[in-house]
Amino acid sequence: MPRTAVSPLASPIPRVADSDRRRTNASAVLRSVLAHGPVARSTIARLTGLSPASVTEHCARLTALGLIRGSAAPRRSNGAGRPHVPIDLDDTGFLVGGVHVAVPYTTVALLDLRGRVVARRELRHDRTEPGWVLARAAEGLAELLARAAGRRPLGVGVAVGGWVDRETGSVVEHALLGWHEVPVRELLGARTALPVHVDGHARALVNGERLFGRARGSGSMLHLFVGNVVDAAFATHDEVHHGPRSAAGAIAHLPVPGGTEPCPCGRTGCLQVELSERTLCRRARAAGVSGAADPMRVVAAAAAGDTRARRLLVERARMTGRAAGLLLDVLNPETVVVTEVGVIHFEDCLSALREAAGIHRTAAVLPTSFPDSVLAVAGGSVALDVLFRDPLSVSPEAI
Repeated sequence: MPRTAVSPLASPIPRVADSDRRRTNASAVLRSVLAHGPVARSTIARLTGLSPASVTEHCARLTALGLIRGSAAPRRSNGAGRPHVPIDLDDTGFLVGGVHVAVPYTTVALLDLRGRVVARRELRHDRTEPGWVLARAAEGLAELLARAAGRRPLGVGVAVGGWVDRETGSVVEHALLGWHEVPVRELLGARTALPVHVDGHARALVNGERLFGRARGSGSMLHLFVGNVVDAAFATHDEVHHGPRSAAGAIAHLPVPGGTEPCPCGRTGCLQVELSERTLCRRARAAGVSGAADPMRVVAAAAAGDTRARRLLVERARMTGRAAGLLLDVLNPETVVVTEVGVIHFEDCLSALREAAGIHRTAAVLPTSFPDSVLAVAGGSVALDVLFRDPLSVSPEAI
C-alpha cells in the first residue's frame, strides 16, 4: 500500500506553535515573578494556569538566562519536609538603556529589570539634527555603562513624541524637532552595537505603568502625555493599540472648547498648541512669573507661593481634563493616567483635572507613577516591554 505523501510545508507548523507557546508561557512566568516575587512555584502555577512541571521547566530556563533566581530565604510547607525556595527577579546582572528625545533635551538612562532608574543624564540640544542628537545619546549611554560596575546591557529603548513607527523603528514625523522618516533604530544601533527598540512616548509609558506602575492589572488604560508634544495611548489588557504604521494616539489637533492659540495647521485652539509647555511658559512670562524659561521654573514659582503660576497650572490641568473627558467618552477605559507637570506636583491641579474630566466617571484618573523619572522610564520601558513579552529572546552573548 503506498504511503501518503506529507507536504514539506506541514511539519514546521507545530514547531512554530510550540515556539509561540513557549514564548507566551515564559512571559507569563516572568511577569508573575515581577508582580509577586519572591513567589513559590506553586503560586506561579496557580497564577498562570500552567502545570507545575511547566513552571519548573520555565523557571530553570529563565534562571539559566540570568533573569530570575532563588530567594535567599527558603520556606517550609506546613513546617515540615523539603524547604521551598521562592523565586524572585534577578535585578543584579542586567540593565537596559533608555533614551527619551524631547524638544529641548534628550534624557539617557540605565534601568534595572524592575524598571528602576539606576543612572541618568540630561543632554541639552544645541541643535536637533537626528544624527547629532542620536550620536550624543549613544555617547551618553556609553558613559553611563562604563560606570555600571559590570552589569550587562540587554538593549536600548527609545521613546519619542510625534508619529513613531514601532515596526520600522523610525520617527515618521516630529514637527517640533523637524524630523521626518528618521531611522532611529538603525542609527542608534550602529553606534551602540545593541538591540534598539523604538516607540512613541505615550505608548512607552502605558507599558511602564502596566509593568511597574499603579495601573498594573487594569483591564484597560488610557495614557495622556502633555508636554511640548501632546499625545495619547490606549491599551486593553496586555495589548497597546498601535494602528496602521503605529499612527494611533495622534490628538495634537483635537479641538479645545474656548481655545485661543493659533495652530500651524491653520486652525485655532488645537490641543497641542493650547497645552504645549512653550505656551505655558509664554503665558507665565506674560503674567509676570519670574524666570519662567521652562515648565519646571513655573512649577517652582507655584510651589514658592506665586499665585499667578499656580493659576496657570490649574487652568492647564483643567484643559487637560476636558481633553481626557472627550477621550473617556470614546474609549471608556478603567484607568486614565496623566503625565503633566501640574498634575504631578499639585493636588489642586489633579482635582481640577478630575473635575473637568467628569467626577461621575468610573475610570480612576491618576497621575503618572513615575513623577521623578518619567522620561527615563519612558525610554527604558520600550526595551523592558520587549523583554517581558519574549524573555527567551535574551541573547546568549549577554550572559
